[in-house]
Amino acid sequence: MKISSRFKKYRAWWKTPLGNAYILSENQAVKKVLPTLFGYHLLVLGESNFVECVIESPIHHRIWISRDARALSECSSVTSRHDKLPIISDGIDLVYLAHCLEFIKNPHEVLRETFRVLIPEGHVIISNFNPWSIWGVWRLLVRFIKRAPWDGKFISVGRLRDWLALLGFDVVAITPHFYRPPILHPGLLRRLMWLEKFGQWCWPWLGGGYVLLARKRVITLTPIRPSFEMKRKLLVSGIVEPARSEQD
Repeated sequence: MKISSRFKKYRAWWKTPLGNAYILSENQAVKKVLPTLFGYHLLVLGESNFVECVIESPIHHRIWISRDARALSECSSVTSRHDKLPIISDGIDLVYLAHCLEFIKNPHEVLRETFRVLIPEGHVIISNFNPWSIWGVWRLLVRFIKRAPWDGKFISVGRLRDWLALLGFDVVAITPHFYRPPILHPGLLRRLMWLEKFGQWCWPWLGGGYVLLARKRVITLTPIRPSFEMKRKLLVSGIVEPARSEQD
């Protein structure tokens, strides 16, 4: 499957010092929700870098889907589009959407496919950049340069909540993370590590990214039972035979 130059730039950005630092931060955020999520099959949609984020999951069978998936020792690999998954319906316990909604034309279709493949009460972990942060401000300043990842469409928590509610998901938890500014210098990134704890206390919702956990809602139908009078009439009319007298 042919990969566009935009995705190549996006993939290369994750290998920069800033990209690596961000992945480490997201790894910690994802690990906070993994211990409570059990099942048999885990599906990862995104770059291979994010497979490491679910290594500690109690779900041991992992499937990674990408446009040009290659063999990985940590999981099975499948080459496919994210908006048309080659997965049976109601067969996956956990889906991890690792920044794959921001760089695709039809993110709603990816969410619909996620809902389709999840089992009832299955979970989805979604990671996105936060537009209401210093990262969002920087994106507004440089988006005309068309550099990854700033040329993507950052999705706010509120908008994602609305999308998920329409599809039939219940949001369980939201974890903001990464409070350092988007600077490329590795030494400066290390020296600003103190901003991580400081940001969690002072402006927790202004992190550069967030990890959202949602559960597939299942509507249970309550059967309508007949009233007591209806039951009595049914019994008399044929289910229970009337007692016979001795003369008969």
